[in-house]
Amino acid sequence: MNKATIVVFLLLFSLPLRASELSTSIADLESAWAAVYYQLDEGRQKQTYPVLLEQAAELGKRFPDAAEPKIWQATIMATNAAFESSLTALSTLEKAKILLEESIMLNPKALDGAAYVTLGTLYYMLPSWPVSFGDDETAERLLKTSLDINPNGIDANYFYADFLLRQDRPAEAEIYFQKATQAPVRTSQSFADLQLQNEAKIALTNTQQRRANIGKHKFQAMFATAALSHK
Repeated sequence: MNKATIVVFLLLFSLPLRASELSTSIADLESAWAAVYYQLDEGRQKQTYPVLLEQAAELGKRFPDAAEPKIWQATIMATNAAFESSLTALSTLEKAKILLEESIMLNPKALDGAAYVTLGTLYYMLPSWPVSFGDDETAERLLKTSLDINPNGIDANYFYADFLLRQDRPAEAEIYFQKATQAPVRTSQSFADLQLQNEAKIALTNTQQRRANIGKHKFQAMFATAALSHK
């Protein structure tokens, strides 16, 4: 075996190892973030988010051609923005947007289309120009793309449902909240998935109640109109 063949062999052998290392690091980062995010302890969140952000940035340096570290760096930046001043937070979220766009350029299907979910969520939650880049049409396009990539994902269905509800489209929202409650839970991230699935169940119940109240009010209005017409 000549020297060139040995180099090629070593490179090919190292690729699965590096892929496994990246996958493990991303899973650990996601687990650590979820444990803090869903705990709702603001003091711990303030302390932990910057640490996780450093870890995601370092992972990005080690794997510059991978989309996954950029997605998680953007996600942690977005959640940490809640503890920043308004102007700083807007700047942070703009940086998160750029990271997500870069990750899509690298691999649009990374983490089952998670970049589209996060970016779409930012677009519908943030104010529009000139304050920020919020845009409902863009948000819906991105969220639908995430569903094309991962139609059974908890995140993709939950956040599209949330978007629809904010758009006063409760009948459509109910469909996607229902899908989120029935989505398969990932073995490697069962805690995060079960937490979001529980939120989906609560949102589904509230949406169904909202629709029932709307129907009840419409019926009462029709009854009142009919009663007045017979006076």
